[in-house]
Amino acid sequence: MEALRRFLSIVHADLLARVRTPRFWLAIGAVAMAAWWCFPSKGSSYMILGLNGQYRGQYSSAWIGMVLAMTSIWLSLIGFYLVRGTLARDIDTRVWQLLVATPMRRHTYLLAKWCSHLAVLALVAGAGLAVGAASQWWRGEDTRIDLIELLKPVLLLQLPGLALTAMFALWFDLAPWLRRTAGSVLYFLLWLAMLAATAQNLRSADAAPQPGLLGDPFGVAVFHQAVRAGAAPQIEEALRPGFCLGCGTSNTAVRTFDWSHWEVAPQALPGRLFWLLLAALGVAACAPLLDRAAARSSSASGKQDDGGSGLVWLSVLLRPLQRSVFGTLLASELQLTLRQRKLWWWLAVLGAAVMQLAGTVEAACFAALAAWLLCLDIHAHAALRESASGTAPVVFSAARAGGRILGARAAMLVLLGVVLTLPALLRFALTAPLMAAALLAIAISLAAWALALGTATRSALPFEVLACVLAYLSINGAPLLHAGADSRFTLTLHCAALPVAVIVLWTMWPRLVRARAT
Repeated sequence: MEALRRFLSIVHADLLARVRTPRFWLAIGAVAMAAWWCFPSKGSSYMILGLNGQYRGQYSSAWIGMVLAMTSIWLSLIGFYLVRGTLARDIDTRVWQLLVATPMRRHTYLLAKWCSHLAVLALVAGAGLAVGAASQWWRGEDTRIDLIELLKPVLLLQLPGLALTAMFALWFDLAPWLRRTAGSVLYFLLWLAMLAATAQNLRSADAAPQPGLLGDPFGVAVFHQAVRAGAAPQIEEALRPGFCLGCGTSNTAVRTFDWSHWEVAPQALPGRLFWLLLAALGVAACAPLLDRAAARSSSASGKQDDGGSGLVWLSVLLRPLQRSVFGTLLASELQLTLRQRKLWWWLAVLGAAVMQLAGTVEAACFAALAAWLLCLDIHAHAALRESASGTAPVVFSAARAGGRILGARAAMLVLLGVVLTLPALLRFALTAPLMAAALLAIAISLAAWALALGTATRSALPFEVLACVLAYLSINGAPLLHAGADSRFTLTLHCAALPVAVIVLWTMWPRLVRARAT
């Protein structure tokens, strides 16, 4: 009984600490708004979760739950960045050293952390469910609210995926190098790998009556089987393979089929239970590494990393800048940033530069994107450097220090983005001026938004997530950070977004300076 009391105390305290942060309520608001747009009327130009591009289930509790369970794929991505960090905070603040002196076992502590992660994700998902129930009543296609049918897809399809997300949040907190930008990028790649495995399982669902459900962490193949079995008798035309998660319907009228009840196939249950148990076992496997992670974190905090302190050429190159106060500050920013870069970073920059010069147009655009991603951690933490190092009260106590530092740091980020893509800029300035202008606009916009988001949220995570999502979409051809896909659109987009970032930065930076200076 005492062990249970300690377990519940950790869950309760951790949950309270989480729900009191602005980040949690921003996530609640974002999910609520997204959930409302997931249930458009029949006359809308799109629909969520459809078959053959025009068929969807009638808005009943069962279909509302299905839609929210399938769109939780994105919650498994955003939720990771929402819940991660509590284990690292306990280690860094020495709370773990106090807890380890109590009779509490390591497995109990980690299980409590995992459950608190799940509770936070459940609250965020619950906001979507509440909005989904309101949408069902508002649309009026089936106004009877059935809580069992509403919750069934969430518990069977959504919960295992969120359990994995909560487990990964613990694992990524154990390694110091995974707590920063590298961990954010690595989880995004891991999430893409799970998404690819889900897509492969969906193709096997089209090819075989019973796909391998153990390769289905998000429950997509389970939904695919169930909805096709229920909808096929009600649809006259042949069902095309797969389904769409977001379909344009501008040229076709939306048609509905009855989906008032989901009959769960017994063979689907072992696969869902497998992922839930895998997450629990993954949490238990963290226990032997907990003390080692705490020891490594303590030793790393006292180690001085001289990075690239031997870059004498950098001091010589930046010497002409040091003829004015602003130039000296800009040179200091560049030296402080670049001297911490490892050898592999410089080699990667060199490889990207060669590809920008010698590759095809598309390869050069992707090389420019890679160069910007190499600076992701620099951009994401630019507004938080003094907070992380604890030097804010000293640095910001000087007269007009806040404005000077902001100007120098913004100039450093823009200059870094331009220099790393200079081969492509020079190449396209002669052959495709619009593309070169788009590259320049992206470099300036990324610098502005990195500072704006870091200042407004006082966290590096929002910009890291945004950059990863934009990079993924750009690699797939979207003209967001891909200057060669549609140069005019890219240039217009970033020129329009830049003033918004400047306004946010102009408003929030003085507040950050005042808060950190005291």
